[in-house]
Amino acid sequence: MYGIPEFRLPKVIVQEEIDNLRKLGVKIETNMVIGKILTLDELHDMGFEAIFIGTGAGLPSFMKIPGENLNGVYSSNEFLTRINLMKAYKFPDWDTPIKVGKRVAVVGGGNVAMDAARSAKRLGAEEVYIVYRRSEAELPARLEEVHHAKEEGIIFKLLTAPVEVLGNEQGWVNGLACVEMELGEPDSSGRRRPIEKKDSRFELPMDTVIVAIGTSPNPLIKMTTPGLETQKWGGIVVDESTMATSKSGVYAGGDAVTGAATVILAMGAGKTAAEAIDTYLTSGTNPVSPEDEACVLGSNKEEY
Repeated sequence: MYGIPEFRLPKVIVQEEIDNLRKLGVKIETNMVIGKILTLDELHDMGFEAIFIGTGAGLPSFMKIPGENLNGVYSSNEFLTRINLMKAYKFPDWDTPIKVGKRVAVVGGGNVAMDAARSAKRLGAEEVYIVYRRSEAELPARLEEVHHAKEEGIIFKLLTAPVEVLGNEQGWVNGLACVEMELGEPDSSGRRRPIEKKDSRFELPMDTVIVAIGTSPNPLIKMTTPGLETQKWGGIVVDESTMATSKSGVYAGGDAVTGAATVILAMGAGKTAAEAIDTYLTSGTNPVSPEDEACVLGSNKEEY
């Protein structure tokens, strides 16, 4: 509802799914911050025998370069949430403003970067750039998303890495300083490592910079749930055949496990977990014992 743009997943379809859940008897409690209002252990104490964690990966990553705190710099999460959930595209009829300007740079090459770029175009930006430090062959976005972005006039500035966000005296973005890159040997992700070319710095005039270089799970549940095994980057460790976590009766799936991925993968994880939870509730055991099946590690696939 708040992340994927209307042109990719119409809200009416999402609402129909939510309505169907309610018709099935599912009770939906909003404004419940798990880890603050209630912990997982407290949910167990309240009588919930099984819990599924599907909290996603909403903690944005930043480049850690000078000028990233200037006005006009957004994380892709904030940018898309303002548009989708807070109806910024209807400002001033709705309260949430959003600044786009004439020239927008989206840093990153994943599906979320494509969503942000295409959304910026729809909000009236004249020139929208995808700034990505590798070549097109390494873009993590789906091919059809790249194709749609090109069809809509998005400019791909490849083998380009930002080194500084430039601003005016009032603290607003007015440019993006970048360097040219070339590809070296493959790194741990299997993609060729980008290497900076010497003396290749150049500047692009910009009104807005959107950072879409990946996200990680919010650490709140990890910090408030003793016995829940997680990756160093925050993803929850699960058994891939059941989605069971290291904590009895607790299951997890989607971006909270894999890092930023797709709705399709999250739906698949939910169905796998639902079947395992049903078996657990009726028999008291998981279909596959964690001792017999190795835990799968989330990919945390970077989008930069």
